[in-house]
Amino acid sequence: ARPAGCGELSGPDGMKTTLRGRTREVVIDTEGPVVIIGENINPTRRSRLVSTLQQGDFEYVLELAESQISAGADILDVNVGFPGVDDVKLLPETVMRLQDRFDIPLCLDSPNPRAIEAALKVAAGKCLINSVNGEEDSLNAFLPLARDYGAAIIGLCMDDDGITHDPEKRLAIAGKIAERAARTGISEEDVIIDPLAMAVSADPKACLVTLETIGLVSKKLGLNITQGASNISFGLPGREFLNSAYMVLSIYNGLSCPIANPEKITPIIRAADLILDRDDYAIRFVEYFQ
Repeated sequence: ARPAGCGELSGPDGMKTTLRGRTREVVIDTEGPVVIIGENINPTRRSRLVSTLQQGDFEYVLELAESQISAGADILDVNVGFPGVDDVKLLPETVMRLQDRFDIPLCLDSPNPRAIEAALKVAAGKCLINSVNGEEDSLNAFLPLARDYGAAIIGLCMDDDGITHDPEKRLAIAGKIAERAARTGISEEDVIIDPLAMAVSADPKACLVTLETIGLVSKKLGLNITQGASNISFGLPGREFLNSAYMVLSIYNGLSCPIANPEKITPIIRAADLILDRDDYAIRFVEYFQ
């Protein structure tokens, strides 16, 4: 892998990251339509999800999955972490329940490498690991798992020095993750970068820093890019308007697979794809609204 700043890694047709469920294949393409990773299977701000999972009841998880798929999710992020949970047991159980009902690629979301490995052991197809970062402990724990189980990774632009507010330094961390992944035996198309979307209420320049990082990663590394789409609006009114504006700017700069609530973001993404000439004859746009 080439380090950051050494020119585009992707070819003329763009970088393609392929994920799979049992049989269904989803291609995330830097030159293609935006792929939506549904964020709603996450106990944060969902007390019902915590209580049902504590009882061993997976019906609410399945409801969240079905509603997101119906709203346009191409991939489902699966996070079952909450205080006191045994995620080494619960994450693979949740993966099996989801894949028994739905044929959709999964994004396994946990900071615990043991939980990720347990889920990878039972998962069908090819998953995405959310997430690795530039810290040595993270790289050493997650990259061999991704290689051994044939998974793709999300690489967060932070390292042992924490979160930098310099876009060039975030680019350098992205380059480091891509290079270390390549050395571990992971192909470059299986590295997706998260430039870190931060709350604009805490730092007025936060969005500009992330947008510049997206542009740099897109132009200099050519990799697919994700981010938590709603992070920027924490603590502010009119969050959906802020998120929508930021989403379109991010897509224009190179965002290819946001982690978001598809019930809120899909119409914005369909519109952006059409405007950016990624929807021939407006077929996907019209189908969605019909």
